[in-house]
Amino acid sequence: MVTVTIEAILDRALAGHDLSWEEGVMLLKARSPDAIAQIRTTADRLRQQQSGETVTYVINRNINFTNICEQHCSFCAFRRDEGDEGAYWLDLGQMLEKASDAVQRGATELCMQGGLNPQAKLNGSLLSYYLKVVSTLKDTFLHLHLHAFSPQEVQFIAREDGLSYAGVIAALRDAGVDSLPGTAAEVLDDDVRRVLCPEKIDTATWLEIVGTAHQQGLHTTSTMLSGHIETPEQQVRHLERLRSLQKASLDQGYPGITEFILLPFVGQEAPKPLRRRVGRDQPVLADALLLTAVARIFLGRWIPNHQPSWVKLGLAGAIDALTWGCNDIGGTLMEEHITTMAGAQGGTCMAVETLQAAIASLDRPYQQRDTLYRAISAESAVAVGHPQATAEDALQAASPFTSS
Repeated sequence: MVTVTIEAILDRALAGHDLSWEEGVMLLKARSPDAIAQIRTTADRLRQQQSGETVTYVINRNINFTNICEQHCSFCAFRRDEGDEGAYWLDLGQMLEKASDAVQRGATELCMQGGLNPQAKLNGSLLSYYLKVVSTLKDTFLHLHLHAFSPQEVQFIAREDGLSYAGVIAALRDAGVDSLPGTAAEVLDDDVRRVLCPEKIDTATWLEIVGTAHQQGLHTTSTMLSGHIETPEQQVRHLERLRSLQKASLDQGYPGITEFILLPFVGQEAPKPLRRRVGRDQPVLADALLLTAVARIFLGRWIPNHQPSWVKLGLAGAIDALTWGCNDIGGTLMEEHITTMAGAQGGTCMAVETLQAAIASLDRPYQQRDTLYRAISAESAVAVGHPQATAEDALQAASPFTSS
Protein backbone atom coordinates (compact mmCIF):
# COMPACT_ATOMS: atom_id res chain seq x y z
CA MET A 1 0.00 0.00 0.00
CA VAL A 2 1.37 3.40 -1.03
CA THR A 3 1.61 5.94 1.78
CA VAL A 4 0.62 9.43 0.68
CA THR A 5 2.87 12.11 2.13
CA ILE A 6 2.36 15.81 2.69
CA GLU A 7 5.24 16.47 0.32
CA ALA A 8 3.61 14.41 -2.44
CA ILE A 9 0.30 16.24 -2.03
CA LEU A 10 2.03 19.61 -2.22
CA ASP A 11 3.96 18.54 -5.31
CA ARG A 12 0.64 17.65 -6.98
CA ALA A 13 -0.75 21.06 -6.12
CA LEU A 14 2.31 22.84 -7.50
CA ALA A 15 1.94 20.82 -10.71
CA GLY A 16 -1.55 22.27 -11.15
CA HIS A 17 -3.66 19.29 -10.05
CA ASP A 18 -6.86 19.66 -8.06
CA LEU A 19 -6.50 17.99 -4.70
CA SER A 20 -9.01 15.45 -3.43
CA TRP A 21 -11.07 15.97 -0.31
CA GLU A 22 -8.92 13.40 1.49
CA GLU A 23 -5.73 15.25 0.52
CA GLY A 24 -7.13 18.55 1.74
CA VAL A 25 -8.07 17.02 5.09
CA MET A 26 -4.58 15.56 5.45
CA LEU A 27 -3.07 19.00 4.95
CA LEU A 28 -5.38 20.58 7.53
CA LYS A 29 -4.52 17.91 10.06
CA ALA A 30 -0.77 18.45 9.69
CA ARG A 31 0.80 19.12 13.06
CA SER A 32 4.56 18.93 12.67
CA PRO A 33 6.33 22.29 12.29
CA ASP A 34 8.13 21.02 9.18
CA ALA A 35 4.87 20.00 7.47
CA ILE A 36 3.18 23.28 8.32
CA ALA A 37 6.19 25.19 7.01
CA GLN A 38 5.97 23.23 3.74
CA ILE A 39 2.26 24.02 3.45
CA ARG A 40 2.93 27.71 4.02
CA THR A 41 5.72 27.76 1.42
CA THR A 42 3.56 25.97 -1.14
CA ALA A 43 0.62 28.30 -0.59
CA ASP A 44 2.89 31.30 -1.04
CA ARG A 45 4.39 29.87 -4.23
CA LEU A 46 0.92 29.21 -5.65
CA ARG A 47 -0.11 32.74 -4.71
CA GLN A 48 2.86 34.08 -6.65
CA GLN A 49 2.08 31.85 -9.67
CA GLN A 50 -1.65 32.57 -9.73
CA SER A 51 -1.83 36.20 -8.62
CA GLY A 52 1.68 37.63 -8.74
CA GLU A 53 3.64 39.67 -6.22
CA THR A 54 1.38 42.73 -6.10
CA VAL A 55 -0.96 42.97 -3.12
CA THR A 56 -4.27 44.62 -3.95
CA TYR A 57 -6.78 46.57 -1.89
CA VAL A 58 -10.13 48.26 -2.52
CA ILE A 59 -11.44 51.56 -1.20
CA ASN A 60 -14.92 50.69 -0.06
CA ARG A 61 -17.56 51.38 2.55
CA ASN A 62 -19.83 49.00 4.41
CA ILE A 63 -23.42 50.01 5.03
CA ASN A 64 -25.15 47.59 7.39
CA PHE A 65 -28.50 49.28 6.92
CA THR A 66 -30.45 47.50 9.67
CA ASN A 67 -29.74 45.15 12.55
CA ILE A 68 -33.39 44.21 12.99
CA CYS A 69 -33.56 40.55 12.04
CA GLU A 70 -36.10 37.75 12.23
CA GLN A 71 -33.40 35.09 12.66
CA HIS A 72 -31.40 34.07 15.73
CA CYS A 73 -28.01 32.75 14.58
CA SER A 74 -26.02 31.34 17.48
CA PHE A 75 -22.87 33.33 16.61
CA CYS A 76 -24.48 36.73 16.00
CA ALA A 77 -24.12 39.66 18.41
CA PHE A 78 -25.38 42.13 15.78
CA ARG A 79 -29.09 41.29 15.47
CA ARG A 80 -31.88 42.96 17.43
CA ASP A 81 -35.63 42.71 17.57
CA GLU A 82 -37.61 45.80 16.64
CA GLY A 83 -37.96 47.96 19.73
CA ASP A 84 -34.86 46.56 21.43
CA GLU A 85 -32.24 48.93 22.76
CA GLY A 86 -29.71 49.47 19.99
CA ALA A 87 -32.03 48.38 17.19
CA TYR A 88 -31.78 50.57 14.10
CA TRP A 89 -32.99 50.89 10.52
CA LEU A 90 -31.31 53.53 8.37
CA ASP A 91 -33.52 55.65 6.15
CA LEU A 92 -32.62 56.63 2.60
CA GLY A 93 -31.19 59.97 3.66
CA GLN A 94 -28.76 58.31 6.05
CA MET A 95 -27.67 55.81 3.40
CA LEU A 96 -27.11 58.58 0.88
CA GLU A 97 -25.04 60.55 3.38
CA LYS A 98 -22.85 57.53 4.04
CA ALA A 99 -22.44 56.90 0.31
CA SER A 100 -21.61 60.55 -0.35
CA ASP A 101 -19.00 60.51 2.41
CA ALA A 102 -17.51 57.32 0.94
CA VAL A 103 -17.21 58.88 -2.50
CA GLN A 104 -15.50 61.94 -1.06
CA ARG A 105 -12.99 59.59 0.55
CA GLY A 106 -12.25 57.86 -2.75
CA ALA A 107 -14.48 54.79 -2.53
CA THR A 108 -15.23 52.80 -5.66
CA GLU A 109 -17.41 50.19 -3.91
CA LEU A 110 -20.37 50.27 -1.61
CA CYS A 111 -21.01 46.99 0.24
CA MET A 112 -24.56 46.71 1.57
CA GLN A 113 -25.96 44.00 3.80
CA GLY A 114 -28.39 44.00 6.68
CA GLY A 115 -30.61 42.00 8.94
CA LEU A 116 -33.77 40.33 7.70
CA ASN A 117 -36.30 42.95 8.71
CA PRO A 118 -39.87 41.84 7.84
CA GLN A 119 -41.06 45.45 8.17
CA ALA A 120 -38.75 46.64 5.37
CA LYS A 121 -41.52 46.77 2.80
CA LEU A 122 -42.68 49.40 0.34
CA ASN A 123 -46.32 49.08 -0.69
CA GLY A 124 -46.36 45.66 0.90
CA SER A 125 -43.38 44.34 -1.04
CA LEU A 126 -39.89 43.62 0.25
CA LEU A 127 -38.48 43.68 -3.26
CA SER A 128 -39.91 47.16 -3.84
CA TYR A 129 -38.09 48.42 -0.77
CA TYR A 130 -34.76 46.92 -1.85
CA LEU A 131 -35.20 48.22 -5.40
CA LYS A 132 -35.91 51.73 -4.12
CA VAL A 133 -32.74 51.66 -2.02
CA VAL A 134 -30.66 50.39 -4.94
CA SER A 135 -32.05 52.72 -7.57
CA THR A 136 -31.75 55.79 -5.35
CA LEU A 137 -28.11 55.06 -4.57
CA LYS A 138 -27.30 54.15 -8.15
CA ASP A 139 -29.05 57.17 -9.64
CA THR A 140 -26.93 59.38 -7.38
CA PHE A 141 -23.64 57.52 -7.75
CA LEU A 142 -23.87 55.86 -11.16
CA HIS A 143 -20.28 54.61 -11.27
CA LEU A 144 -20.07 53.41 -7.67
CA HIS A 145 -19.99 49.59 -7.69
CA LEU A 146 -22.87 48.27 -5.60
CA HIS A 147 -21.82 44.99 -3.95
CA ALA A 148 -25.01 44.13 -2.19
CA PHE A 149 -27.26 41.55 -0.55
CA SER A 150 -26.25 38.07 0.49
CA PRO A 151 -27.84 34.82 -0.71
CA GLN A 152 -29.79 34.82 2.56
CA GLU A 153 -31.26 38.23 1.75
CA VAL A 154 -32.19 37.05 -1.76
CA GLN A 155 -34.02 34.05 -0.27
CA PHE A 156 -35.75 36.32 2.28
CA ILE A 157 -37.08 38.61 -0.45
CA ALA A 158 -38.14 35.69 -2.65
CA ARG A 159 -39.93 33.96 0.24
CA GLU A 160 -41.77 37.06 1.44
CA ASP A 161 -42.87 38.17 -2.04
CA GLY A 162 -43.50 34.73 -3.57
CA LEU A 163 -40.82 35.16 -6.24
CA SER A 164 -38.13 32.97 -7.77
CA TYR A 165 -34.47 33.49 -6.87
CA ALA A 166 -33.73 34.29 -10.51
CA GLY A 167 -36.50 36.88 -10.58
CA VAL A 168 -35.23 38.62 -7.44
CA ILE A 169 -31.61 38.63 -8.63
CA ALA A 170 -32.55 39.91 -12.10
CA ALA A 171 -34.61 42.74 -10.60
CA LEU A 172 -31.79 43.76 -8.25
CA ARG A 173 -29.30 43.60 -11.12
CA ASP A 174 -31.48 45.74 -13.36
CA ALA A 175 -31.92 48.29 -10.58
CA GLY A 176 -28.16 48.65 -10.16
CA VAL A 177 -26.68 45.84 -8.06
CA ASP A 178 -23.32 44.97 -9.63
CA SER A 179 -22.27 41.89 -7.62
CA LEU A 180 -23.37 39.79 -4.65
CA PRO A 181 -21.42 39.15 -1.43
CA GLY A 182 -20.92 35.45 -0.76
CA THR A 183 -21.75 35.81 2.91
CA ALA A 184 -24.26 33.71 4.89
CA ALA A 185 -22.18 30.72 3.79
CA GLU A 186 -20.83 30.15 7.32
CA VAL A 187 -19.83 26.49 6.77
CA LEU A 188 -21.46 24.72 3.84
CA ASP A 189 -22.35 21.64 5.86
CA ASP A 190 -25.88 21.18 7.14
CA ASP A 191 -24.81 19.46 10.36
CA VAL A 192 -22.90 22.61 11.27
CA ARG A 193 -25.65 24.93 10.04
CA ARG A 194 -28.26 23.22 12.24
CA VAL A 195 -26.23 24.42 15.25
CA LEU A 196 -24.91 27.76 13.99
CA CYS A 197 -27.86 29.09 12.02
CA PRO A 198 -30.85 26.71 11.98
CA GLU A 199 -33.16 29.36 10.52
CA LYS A 200 -30.83 30.20 7.65
CA ILE A 201 -30.85 28.72 4.17
CA ASP A 202 -29.30 25.29 3.87
CA THR A 203 -26.17 24.42 1.91
CA ALA A 204 -27.99 23.48 -1.29
CA THR A 205 -29.96 26.75 -1.31
CA TRP A 206 -26.85 28.86 -0.77
CA LEU A 207 -25.14 27.13 -3.68
CA GLU A 208 -28.26 27.44 -5.84
CA ILE A 209 -28.60 31.19 -5.25
CA VAL A 210 -24.92 31.91 -5.89
CA GLY A 211 -25.04 29.78 -9.05
CA THR A 212 -28.19 31.62 -10.14
CA ALA A 213 -26.46 34.97 -9.62
CA HIS A 214 -23.70 33.79 -11.95
CA GLN A 215 -26.30 32.73 -14.51
CA GLN A 216 -27.88 36.19 -14.25
CA GLY A 217 -24.54 37.76 -15.16
CA LEU A 218 -23.31 38.77 -11.70
CA HIS A 219 -20.04 37.94 -10.03
CA THR A 220 -20.07 36.92 -6.38
CA THR A 221 -17.53 36.50 -3.63
CA SER A 222 -17.21 33.52 -1.26
CA THR A 223 -16.56 33.22 2.46
CA MET A 224 -16.16 30.73 5.30
CA LEU A 225 -16.85 31.33 8.99
CA SER A 226 -14.19 29.18 10.65
CA GLY A 227 -12.87 28.21 14.04
CA HIS A 228 -15.99 27.30 16.03
CA ILE A 229 -17.58 23.82 16.02
CA GLU A 230 -16.63 22.63 12.54
CA THR A 231 -14.11 19.87 11.84
CA PRO A 232 -11.27 19.83 9.29
CA GLU A 233 -13.38 17.42 7.24
CA GLN A 234 -16.24 19.94 7.13
CA GLN A 235 -13.90 22.81 6.31
CA VAL A 236 -12.54 20.97 3.29
CA ARG A 237 -16.06 19.93 2.22
CA HIS A 238 -16.92 23.64 2.20
CA LEU A 239 -13.91 24.37 -0.03
CA GLU A 240 -14.80 21.45 -2.28
CA ARG A 241 -18.33 22.75 -2.78
CA LEU A 242 -17.05 26.23 -3.63
CA ARG A 243 -14.60 24.77 -6.13
CA SER A 244 -17.28 22.63 -7.78
CA LEU A 245 -19.63 25.60 -8.05
CA GLN A 246 -16.91 27.74 -9.56
CA LYS A 247 -16.00 25.08 -12.10
CA ALA A 248 -19.63 24.70 -13.16
CA SER A 249 -20.14 28.46 -13.57
CA LEU A 250 -16.93 29.05 -15.50
CA ASP A 251 -17.44 25.97 -17.69
CA GLN A 252 -20.77 27.47 -18.81
CA GLY A 253 -19.22 30.84 -19.52
CA TYR A 254 -20.86 32.63 -16.60
CA PRO A 255 -19.21 35.10 -14.26
CA GLY A 256 -18.01 33.35 -11.14
CA ILE A 257 -16.54 33.83 -7.70
CA THR A 258 -13.97 36.63 -7.59
CA GLU A 259 -12.40 35.90 -4.20
CA PHE A 260 -12.34 33.70 -1.12
CA ILE A 261 -12.40 35.38 2.30
CA LEU A 262 -11.74 33.46 5.50
CA LEU A 263 -13.72 34.86 8.44
CA PRO A 264 -12.42 33.43 11.75
CA PHE A 265 -15.05 33.26 14.49
CA VAL A 266 -15.05 36.03 17.09
CA GLY A 267 -17.01 34.96 20.16
CA GLN A 268 -16.40 37.63 22.77
CA GLU A 269 -19.93 39.05 22.57
CA ALA A 270 -21.59 36.10 20.84
CA PRO A 271 -24.62 34.44 22.48
CA LYS A 272 -23.46 32.44 25.50
CA PRO A 273 -24.35 28.89 24.42
CA LEU A 274 -22.03 28.91 21.40
CA ARG A 275 -19.42 30.97 23.21
CA ARG A 276 -19.25 28.39 26.00
CA ARG A 277 -19.10 25.54 23.49
CA VAL A 278 -16.23 27.11 21.54
CA GLY A 279 -14.39 28.06 24.71
CA ARG A 280 -12.55 31.18 23.56
CA ASP A 281 -13.32 34.75 22.58
CA GLN A 282 -10.83 35.53 19.82
CA PRO A 283 -9.55 33.60 16.76
CA VAL A 284 -6.49 31.35 17.03
CA LEU A 285 -4.11 32.91 14.52
CA ALA A 286 -2.16 29.72 13.83
CA ASP A 287 -5.34 27.83 12.94
CA ALA A 288 -6.56 30.64 10.70
CA LEU A 289 -3.24 30.84 8.87
CA LEU A 290 -3.09 27.09 8.23
CA LEU A 291 -6.63 27.12 6.86
CA THR A 292 -5.74 30.17 4.75
CA ALA A 293 -2.85 28.25 3.20
CA VAL A 294 -4.89 25.09 2.61
CA ALA A 295 -7.67 27.13 1.00
CA ARG A 296 -5.17 28.59 -1.50
CA ILE A 297 -3.79 25.12 -2.26
CA PHE A 298 -7.19 23.42 -2.51
CA LEU A 299 -9.05 26.07 -4.50
CA GLY A 300 -6.06 26.38 -6.80
CA ARG A 301 -6.42 28.24 -10.05
CA TRP A 302 -10.22 28.22 -9.81
CA ILE A 303 -10.43 31.06 -7.27
CA PRO A 304 -7.12 32.94 -7.54
CA ASN A 305 -7.85 35.84 -5.17
CA HIS A 306 -7.67 35.25 -1.42
CA GLN A 307 -8.26 37.85 1.27
CA PRO A 308 -7.84 37.81 5.07
CA SER A 309 -10.06 39.75 7.45
CA TRP A 310 -8.10 42.46 9.22
CA VAL A 311 -11.24 43.16 11.24
CA LYS A 312 -11.12 39.68 12.75
CA LEU A 313 -7.36 39.00 12.78
CA GLY A 314 -6.09 42.52 13.32
CA LEU A 315 -3.79 44.19 10.84
CA ALA A 316 -0.74 42.23 12.04
CA GLY A 317 -2.58 38.94 11.50
CA ALA A 318 -3.72 40.05 8.06
CA ILE A 319 -0.12 40.90 7.14
CA ASP A 320 0.90 37.40 8.23
CA ALA A 321 -1.83 35.95 5.99
CA LEU A 322 -0.21 37.66 2.99
CA THR A 323 2.65 35.17 3.42
CA TRP A 324 0.29 32.19 3.75
CA GLY A 325 -1.38 32.46 0.33
CA CYS A 326 -3.34 35.73 0.34
CA ASN A 327 -2.83 38.28 -2.43
CA ASP A 328 -5.33 40.92 -1.30
CA ILE A 329 -5.61 42.76 2.02
CA GLY A 330 -9.25 43.73 1.65
CA GLY A 331 -10.89 47.10 1.88
CA THR A 332 -10.98 50.26 3.94
CA LEU A 333 -14.58 49.43 5.07
CA MET A 334 -14.94 52.89 6.72
CA GLU A 335 -17.38 51.35 9.16
CA GLU A 336 -18.07 47.78 10.26
CA HIS A 337 -20.67 46.73 12.78
CA ILE A 338 -21.36 43.01 12.53
CA THR A 339 -17.93 41.70 13.58
CA THR A 340 -17.14 44.65 15.84
CA MET A 341 -20.29 44.03 17.86
CA ALA A 342 -19.11 40.44 18.28
CA GLY A 343 -16.00 41.74 20.03
CA ALA A 344 -13.43 41.86 17.24
CA GLN A 345 -10.39 43.97 18.05
CA GLY A 346 -9.20 44.81 14.53
CA GLY A 347 -11.09 48.08 14.24
CA THR A 348 -13.79 49.36 11.92
CA CYS A 349 -11.91 51.54 9.44
CA MET A 350 -8.50 51.35 7.78
CA ALA A 351 -6.85 54.30 6.05
CA VAL A 352 -5.48 53.67 2.58
CA GLU A 353 -2.05 54.80 3.73
CA THR A 354 -2.14 52.24 6.56
CA LEU A 355 -2.97 49.42 4.16
CA GLN A 356 -0.23 50.54 1.78
CA ALA A 357 2.34 50.71 4.59
CA ALA A 358 1.34 47.25 5.78
CA ILE A 359 1.87 45.80 2.32
CA ALA A 360 5.15 47.67 1.85
CA SER A 361 6.44 46.17 5.12
CA LEU A 362 6.65 42.86 3.23
CA ASP A 363 8.64 44.47 0.39
CA ARG A 364 5.80 43.77 -2.01
CA PRO A 365 4.15 46.33 -4.30
CA TYR A 366 0.57 47.46 -3.74
CA GLN A 367 -2.20 48.36 -6.16
CA GLN A 368 -5.68 49.77 -5.74
CA ARG A 369 -8.28 47.58 -7.45
CA ASP A 370 -12.00 47.61 -8.11
CA THR A 371 -14.46 44.99 -6.89
CA LEU A 372 -13.73 42.73 -9.86
CA TYR A 373 -9.96 42.92 -9.33
CA ARG A 374 -9.20 45.34 -12.13
CA ALA A 375 -6.40 47.80 -11.41
CA ILE A 376 -7.48 51.37 -10.70
CA SER A 377 -5.36 54.41 -11.43
CA ALA A 378 -5.72 57.67 -9.50
CA GLU A 379 -7.41 59.27 -12.51
CA SER A 380 -9.97 56.53 -13.00
CA ALA A 381 -10.75 56.46 -9.26
CA VAL A 382 -11.80 60.10 -9.46
CA ALA A 383 -14.07 59.33 -12.42
CA VAL A 384 -15.62 56.34 -10.67
CA GLY A 385 -16.48 58.34 -7.59
CA HIS A 386 -18.00 61.35 -9.37
CA PRO A 387 -21.63 61.69 -8.24
CA GLN A 388 -24.38 62.18 -10.82
CA ALA A 389 -26.46 64.29 -8.44
CA THR A 390 -26.23 65.57 -4.92
CA ALA A 391 -27.51 63.45 -2.06
CA GLU A 392 -30.06 66.17 -1.32
CA ASP A 393 -31.40 66.05 -4.89
CA ALA A 394 -31.66 62.28 -4.79
CA LEU A 395 -33.41 62.24 -1.45
CA GLN A 396 -35.92 64.81 -2.63
CA ALA A 397 -36.59 62.80 -5.77
CA ALA A 398 -37.10 59.65 -3.70
CA SER A 399 -39.62 61.20 -1.33
CA PRO A 400 -42.04 60.28 -0.01
CA PHE A 401 -40.38 57.09 1.25
CA THR A 402 -42.41 55.13 3.74
CA SER A 403 -42.43 51.52 4.82
CA SER A 404 -45.57 49.47 5.20
